[in-house]
Amino acid sequence: MGVVAVLVSALVAGEKGLIGGLVGVGVVAVFFGLGFAVLMRLTRDRPQVVMMAGMLVYTVQILLVGVFIIVFRNTTLFNPRAFALTLLFTALAWVGGQVVYTMRTKMLYVDPTPSVPPKERKENPPEQTGSRDGT
Repeated sequence: MGVVAVLVSALVAGEKGLIGGLVGVGVVAVFFGLGFAVLMRLTRDRPQVVMMAGMLVYTVQILLVGVFIIVFRNTTLFNPRAFALTLLFTALAWVGGQVVYTMRTKMLYVDPTPSVPPKERKENPPEQTGSRDGT
């Protein structure tokens, strides 16, 4: 997606569009790539915090991209519109790819191995609670 966005930027806005497109792809690759690495590091041993860590990393990424856009909004180094559109489309492609990957990944919600081996397990009779259904 980034290559297509860079090519379209170059065709529409010329050399400055090419530079803007390359900068946009670079920003997405750096911010989202580093964010993914941080997320994997944070959740390596603690799968229960994946959602919280993912939302935190995503929020920081969007804030950093926003700061980058604000800092370079009046630049003459590249075409700001080509930069912004390339950044938008490549960021959406990155997030969409992560969503598709997550939906296709088989994640176990229950530990398939019992915590006590079957030979050591003792079946305890249900306690009498006094209720009619035995619970």
